[in-house]
Amino acid sequence: MSSEALNRCEIIGQLRRELYGDPLSSHKAHIFIIFGASGDLAKKKIYPTLWWLYRDGLLPNETYFVGYARSNLTVPDIKTACLPHMKITDADSDCLAAFFSKNSYICGSYDDATSFNKLQVHLLSLPGGAEANRLFYLALPPTVYQCVTTNISAHCISHKGWNRVIVEKPFGRDLQSSQELSCHLSSLFKEDQIFRIDHYLGKEMVQNLMVLRFGNRIFGPIWNRNSVSCVVLTFKELFGTHGRGGYFDDFGIIRDVMQNHLLQILCLVAMDTPASTNSDDVRDEKVKVLKRMAPVSSADVVLGQYVGDVKGEGQARFGYLDDPTVPAGSCTPTFATAVVYIQNERWDGVPFILRCGKALNERKAEVRLQFTDVPGDIFGGRCQRNELVMRVQPDEAIYLKMMTKRPGVYFSPEETELDFTYKSRYKNVELPDAYERLILDVFCGNQMHFVRSDELREAWRIFTPLLHKIEQEKTAPLSYTYGSRGPIEAYDLMRRVGFHYGGTYKWVQPHYAT
Repeated sequence: MSSEALNRCEIIGQLRRELYGDPLSSHKAHIFIIFGASGDLAKKKIYPTLWWLYRDGLLPNETYFVGYARSNLTVPDIKTACLPHMKITDADSDCLAAFFSKNSYICGSYDDATSFNKLQVHLLSLPGGAEANRLFYLALPPTVYQCVTTNISAHCISHKGWNRVIVEKPFGRDLQSSQELSCHLSSLFKEDQIFRIDHYLGKEMVQNLMVLRFGNRIFGPIWNRNSVSCVVLTFKELFGTHGRGGYFDDFGIIRDVMQNHLLQILCLVAMDTPASTNSDDVRDEKVKVLKRMAPVSSADVVLGQYVGDVKGEGQARFGYLDDPTVPAGSCTPTFATAVVYIQNERWDGVPFILRCGKALNERKAEVRLQFTDVPGDIFGGRCQRNELVMRVQPDEAIYLKMMTKRPGVYFSPEETELDFTYKSRYKNVELPDAYERLILDVFCGNQMHFVRSDELREAWRIFTPLLHKIEQEKTAPLSYTYGSRGPIEAYDLMRRVGFHYGGTYKWVQPHYAT
């Protein structure tokens, strides 16, 4: 096993020990069924993740993988499609062959009972299949969730092992459709069998939020409205939607990023201390945060849509409406900044600023707490606000912007930082992919990093009125240039609610000697 694999095993090996600590689970066969095995998500994420976990010995010994889709494929076809995304080395050839020897594929329809009966016959034919634990991954469009889960429940359930269903976002389009989907799933499966996956909850820095907050005494007394002026949660992408705009146009940036990824991170930042790290204790506190949030007001929102930049470096960068897969005249936003408030004792009056967008000036996801000004300033306004920044991606880091005396004979304050950058502190550690953590969590039955039904309901309650208003009024979003920072009006909104732009320090990725 490579040094990178050993590092990965060290990081998440505890989860495997938890799994193997269950004698009823460790000696059973496990079957991982991938619905939508011919799609992009399966070949780029699901199969590569299963391969990495298998390669590093993190899965139960007897685990089998079954692909299911409408396409007429073979296992060699799937292997060919997945190999570019699987990080293979020459030393992996034997292990890779062993992995694919445990794979099989069934071609069938998603709404046909006969196809699912054929799948069930195949599952029973696998070693230990009659008593195997089964994991059903729905790497599918949400439009087919109901018929697929109905057929799984009717024809493919294991009656001697456990059954778990992994559902990809989007979980509906609004409160009503989400509730309909939740009611349907709850009629077929118990809540502890349903794993609604939001891959951002598998990110290293997102999972670190709980330890940072509740494992350090220094943050507890200042993590509230008395010391925090505002909180900014940011998700920025460099690229646009060219080639997949048809899919994106049906959802928009709020459904794609803000209502799920950013809102989940907000809950971890804002929640009170849970009774324990038990999954439901943690999710109970997240739900309490959501229940104290009013629906987003359109007065506290700025929407944007990127336009082309024919003068961009290299080749011309096309605007959203230049994508032939996007309907002409679409008003779907590709950028959004929204301000929300949590009406409880800890956070009353503190703006939480959610901002996300595509075709921007950089790739970045971060949480930024900006603290209040120092009272009784004796330095004549030369001190900047302290900021605690948790950089989720790329280049995971935590840094604190602070003031210190300028070195030398001067007696004046200067902005600097306390910097904890992962690549500097953990030089030889390769962090696992978010899907690795989350899929392993499903094997272990750990739902802490998955979305519960009441969380989902509250999240849609907060955003559904805004989404309906946007779609009914069809107001054209503000234009911003591909590669820019987004509409200037978004920064005006941030200033209006109390975020202060100031200081000179900007975090720069350190350079390391090889």
